[in-house]
Amino acid sequence: MTLGACAGPLPGTPYEAPPPNPAAAGATGEKAEIVYQDWRTEWFPPMANRMLAEFHEQHPNIRVYFTLDPENLEERMPVDFEAGRAPDVFAGCCTFFPAWARRGYTMDLRPLVAADLDRAVIADWDPIQYAALFTRDGVQYALPKYHGALALYYNKDAFDDVGVAYPDATWNDDDYQDAMRRLTTNTQSDNQADRWGSIFDISWDRIQVHVNAFGGHFVDPADPSRCLMGEPPALAAMEWLRARMWDDRTMATQLDVQNRLPRQAFALGRTAMVEDGSWSLRDILQESRFRLGIAPLPAGPARRATLAGTDGFGIYANTRYPDASWELLKFLVSKDYGRAMAQAQFLQPARESLVDEWVAFIRAEYPEQTRDVNLAAFADGHRLGYSVIAEIFPNMEAAQRIAYDAWDKLYTLGQADTEIMVEAAAQIQQAQDVA
Repeated sequence: MTLGACAGPLPGTPYEAPPPNPAAAGATGEKAEIVYQDWRTEWFPPMANRMLAEFHEQHPNIRVYFTLDPENLEERMPVDFEAGRAPDVFAGCCTFFPAWARRGYTMDLRPLVAADLDRAVIADWDPIQYAALFTRDGVQYALPKYHGALALYYNKDAFDDVGVAYPDATWNDDDYQDAMRRLTTNTQSDNQADRWGSIFDISWDRIQVHVNAFGGHFVDPADPSRCLMGEPPALAAMEWLRARMWDDRTMATQLDVQNRLPRQAFALGRTAMVEDGSWSLRDILQESRFRLGIAPLPAGPARRATLAGTDGFGIYANTRYPDASWELLKFLVSKDYGRAMAQAQFLQPARESLVDEWVAFIRAEYPEQTRDVNLAAFADGHRLGYSVIAEIFPNMEAAQRIAYDAWDKLYTLGQADTEIMVEAAAQIQQAQDVA
């Protein structure tokens, strides 16, 4: 199991906490007023404000003001950090959150966690996700917000129509390839499929999951500046995907589905399967008109892998109210807040102990559509220990630009073979060497 390039030391690394500061703002009875910034989606602010009303009842000396993420979050936040006007508590993810931590914008949570967080809470999180929220030099910059994992959605009606057995936890890539071939249909005999076997999002972490399943990496787990994208296991995985799209024509390209999102193409019946995340559950349940199934992602030649998201909550390093901010952060990672997100938008909880409740929320709202659906398949990576996180280079901006340009030619346009990734890997390596 890889920790990925952005992972810090394993949780529990000894840390000598500084002595407490009794004069800290918010610790002397002063009314603390703090700002909490998070998603600007339609559903999130009402949920957050409802939950903050509960927090205020529990903490009468703390007043929290909720604000929306700026639309240009990645560019705006460093400016606000530098200017000293950043929110006290905020959410982040992906490549930009660890970048904020490396620049010293986030509070190191280790002394607070060591002194005030029950070990049972930590044990409730996926170890790979928890460890991802440390920098490589040991700063713990966040705690998990929600999990989010990939699985294989499938159309039971399409499987029944062609007599293919439903996917399950025994499937590997050979089973997947055979099913895609049998599920791809062309009733018009015009060399254009009516329905493709499957589809996935051509993006960094979705391709990386396949590379990990082939035994490879994008980033050397021992050296975040070393690119392994041009090594044989990575090339084999990327070739497997290319061949399904352009040789077999059983996995749809973005052009095949008129640039629809993969989940949209699946819900419309354009594909019989889709590799997508638990975050897409509500949309797929609302939009699909067929009997739905969910299974773990098929295993590759080396292992089975699925994604663990790296969304988390952090505290601004220069907050005036560290104690109050920590109280809020503990509330945000509590079971109550996890339940609220799970019920409002079906976000998969970061805490494993909430998974069964999360499944119950979904079944209660969509009883017919989720009958006999293995919703807990999304939690298998956490429960069985095969989650991976996105692997990140120090110069991630250049790495992504080079990789996506190559993948566009390889996958979207079909204008190159997999050898293009050898050159791309060399360019990514050079970008790290000069960074």
